[in-house]
Amino acid sequence: LCKDCKRGFVANQALPKGKYSITQIADAVGQYFRGMSLNSIRNQIDQQYGVRPSDSAIYNWVTDYAKAIVDKTKAYRPSVGDIWLCDECMIDIGGKKHWVIDCIDESTRYLLSARISPTRNRKDIALMLREAKLIASKSPKRITTDGWVAYPDAVDLVFGSDTKHMKSTPFVDVDSTNIIERWQGSLKDRTKVMRGFKKPSTAKLVLNGWVTFYNFFRPHESLNNKTPAEKAGIQFPYKHWLDLVKSQLPRLQVVSDPKVDRIHVPIMKSHKRHAKKKIKHNKNREIGLKGVRG
Repeated sequence: LCKDCKRGFVANQALPKGKYSITQIADAVGQYFRGMSLNSIRNQIDQQYGVRPSDSAIYNWVTDYAKAIVDKTKAYRPSVGDIWLCDECMIDIGGKKHWVIDCIDESTRYLLSARISPTRNRKDIALMLREAKLIASKSPKRITTDGWVAYPDAVDLVFGSDTKHMKSTPFVDVDSTNIIERWQGSLKDRTKVMRGFKKPSTAKLVLNGWVTFYNFFRPHESLNNKTPAEKAGIQFPYKHWLDLVKSQLPRLQVVSDPKVDRIHVPIMKSHKRHAKKKIKHNKNREIGLKGVRG
């Protein structure tokens, strides 16, 4: 209890007006993006901390920090290779079929772009490729995709003759087998975190958060336990979700201005009148004493 403001405070390392500690929030968000169900997250948090956050609390944390990590990473530009892989998978949002279309760099495993769309035509794929080109600040020399009919026109539309398009059959082409195998596992993790969303806008936000988690927080064995961002030459100040949550804590500012030591206390009008009367009275008293002394 603060003696000055008469308010109670709990030393639980929570964010302002928050109930749960930053460690609990970071653990829940990290578990969610690793594909755990809400029930599993609650059980894990309960076993470790003795609290059970609600579904809405976990969803709010996920959406808030998905947006936060996207905002903190959008200015970075990776240094990627010349061979990119494109893929698409179907997900369910609000009972309707949608497609996640994405592009990954072969050498760094950096996810350059991922988009949610109700269709996967040439326009949809071209939008994804333009975003990948913008993030990489370059065109690849080769793009490998599956045999979907919309890819050739979309690749030609965005990159022209600068990029060669190659069709690949998963688990057959020797040069892409290992990457595709690992990527299929990542796709499964990604579709798990998309379940339960009824609005495409919310699903897009969480997908963007997952892409950023994949690029900046998730080490890869094939990259010597580096993240794709590290492999792509990016020095990101946060190493995990806890660092990101901590960055939202309010910071105390130490002011070294010497003027701060000079405290000016304003005097109310009534106090000013009283002060003037007292000064006048003292002056009259001094005059009277001088007359007596004289």
